[in-house]
Amino acid sequence: MGMEFLPDKPIYQQLVDHIIGDIIRGTLIAGEKLPSVRDYAVSVGVNANTMQRVYKELEQLGVTETKRGQGSFVTEHNERIQQLREEMKEQLVTSFIQSVESLGFTENEMISYLQKRGGDND
Repeated sequence: MGMEFLPDKPIYQQLVDHIIGDIIRGTLIAGEKLPSVRDYAVSVGVNANTMQRVYKELEQLGVTETKRGQGSFVTEHNERIQQLREEMKEQLVTSFIQSVESLGFTENEMISYLQKRGGDND
């Protein structure tokens, strides 16, 4: 399978973001067991040490829980998953605003466009 990685961001961070994205989208659900570090590393084409770092980071973020002898599981704390959704939304919106402001668009221009575009999706 393998993944394509961006050169300007650490691979482990891209994998953390990818897994968090899967949780937010519901591809990975609360309580679901993650593949072993070795299996996941092979499937995405990275070193097992990199994947171990990813799992450690996810656990520190409260995204996963490790059960000794059983493996790593997506957290069953739905409040944490909802918090992740809100954090991701904030990051995306902040990045969007910075990008459009750097191009010289005004807030009113963007609001007007988004409202018009939102009407097209009904």
